[in-house]
Amino acid sequence: MTARRRKPLRIGLIGWGAINRHVVRLLSRSVVAEAVSIVAIGVRSPERAQDIPADASLLTDPQQLAGLDLDIVAEAAGQPAVALWGESALRQAGAFAVTSAGALADTALLERLMSVAEAAGSQLVVTSGALAGIDALAAASALPLDEVVHAIVKPPAAWRGTPAERLVPLDALTAPASFFIGSAREAARRFPQNANVAVISALAGIGLDRTRVELIADPGIAENCHRLSAHGAFGRLSVTIENRPLADNPKSSEMAALSLVRMISNSVSPLCR
Repeated sequence: MTARRRKPLRIGLIGWGAINRHVVRLLSRSVVAEAVSIVAIGVRSPERAQDIPADASLLTDPQQLAGLDLDIVAEAAGQPAVALWGESALRQAGAFAVTSAGALADTALLERLMSVAEAAGSQLVVTSGALAGIDALAAASALPLDEVVHAIVKPPAAWRGTPAERLVPLDALTAPASFFIGSAREAARRFPQNANVAVISALAGIGLDRTRVELIADPGIAENCHRLSAHGAFGRLSVTIENRPLADNPKSSEMAALSLVRMISNSVSPLCR
C-alpha cells in the first residue's frame, strides 16, 4: 500500500534579511525539507537580495503575488511591510504570517487585514516570535483574564537609539532600571524596535490597551529576556525566556526565526506540535 503524496507547501517570503535567511537554512535541513517550496521572495531593493533560493522569484510589488498559487506568505521585513504586502498576501495565499507584530497596534490596519482575510477565506497569523507561553495564554483567554503583564528586560546597549536614552543613564547603570510602564499599544508606539513583541502577548490575551508592559534595562544580563505573567479564571501563568540573538543580526532573536519554522513545519508535518 503506497502512502498518498501531498504536494509541497508553496511559500512566499517577505524580506530577505537575517530572519528569513535563517528560516530557509533551517527548513532545508529539517525533516520537512522535501515538503516545502520557497516560491517567491518579496523585497524593497532587489539589488541587495543575494543568494536567494534557486527556484524562487524575486518580487518588488505586492501585485506580483497573484497567480503564484501560494499556501503561506511569511513576513519578516519590518512593520511597514505588513501594511504594504498584507492585503495582497491574504488575497493570494491561504495565510499571511506576521513576525513584525507591532504593525498590528494600528487598529485600522488590523481591522482592514482581518476584513480582507474574512472575505478571501484566508488567515492572518501572528507568530509567537521571541516569546514562550503564548499558546497557553491564548488558550486561557477563552475564560475571563484579570491581568496580563509582559516585562521586557534587555541589556542597556539594546535600548540605545530609543527614548530610553532620555529616561535612564544607560551607560552608568549598575542595577536594573525600569523606565516604562504602560499599555502594550503605547509601548509598541514609543519603542517600535524593542517592544514590537508586546503586541503578540496582547493579541493572545486581553488586548492592546489592557495588557501592561514594563520595560527594563539591566546591566547584569547579556541576552534579551521576556517575563510573561497572567492570572484569571484559568489559574496563574508565569513564563520567562532568555533569547540568544541571531548571529547575522543581533537585533533579532534566534527564537523569532524558530517560531516561523515551527509554524511552517506544522503546516505539513503529520504531527502538529
